[in-house]
Amino acid sequence: MLLDVDDLYVHYGKIAALKGVSLGVEEGEIVSLIGANGAGKTTTLKTISGLRAVSRGAVRFDGRDITRMPGHERVRLGVCQVPEGRGVFPGMTVMENLDMGAFARAGDSKQDLERIFSLFPRLAERRNQAGGTLSGGEQQMLAIGRALMGRPKVLLLDEPSMGLAPMFIKLIFEIIQEINTQGITVLLVEQNAAQALTISHRAYVLETGRIVKTADGRSLLDDPAVKAAYLGVGVAVDGAAAAPSGTGTATVVEVPDTRHEGT
Repeated sequence: MLLDVDDLYVHYGKIAALKGVSLGVEEGEIVSLIGANGAGKTTTLKTISGLRAVSRGAVRFDGRDITRMPGHERVRLGVCQVPEGRGVFPGMTVMENLDMGAFARAGDSKQDLERIFSLFPRLAERRNQAGGTLSGGEQQMLAIGRALMGRPKVLLLDEPSMGLAPMFIKLIFEIIQEINTQGITVLLVEQNAAQALTISHRAYVLETGRIVKTADGRSLLDDPAVKAAYLGVGVAVDGAAAAPSGTGTATVVEVPDTRHEGT
């Protein structure tokens, strides 16, 4: 198992955001984490990348316990995150943003830049343009490219299609698949559940801080409870028109859990 999250509890003050989350990602997979707003999806990614403290449980990467490891050291190991909202540096050029992605490693970045410009030709055309002047879709490309500069073994993607036009949504999901075929494992959080499940090898459904269902992506596309909660009625599952509401609550049977929640 490349990434192993075991019985994870995370608190915001006295409020438990994650309540015993366990999930695994095998090397070479695309795994999606879907759920309603506030279910704990972003908290899960932030905890894996070292941005949230763990109350209880463990995060293991490539066989190594990284639960208490600082975030910048996790980047050096190959855990890189593309945050929700892109988080580009608006006053820095495209090139400067990409250079920031390589801060945690040594060596020449020329080959990495060529690879990113091959994936995102628009970034090559705008290499001297300030990140804050790019369109939303271009900023998402830049955020992904910046993470790729860290040479990730696993790429954590948080809502990559948020706020994008259908043309860019289609392109971003194609890029995610291309990145995966190049050998990068992907853990994807995405409100566009139909698109995410279509490209995922496996997926987890998160509800109020707990994993309540897991299956391969295609099986969850056909699951009546998942359809009702996250895909809508009569929504296509192929193409950019398959955007779910992302605001429902899944009526699925909770995974049995006899462990204490802690405080």
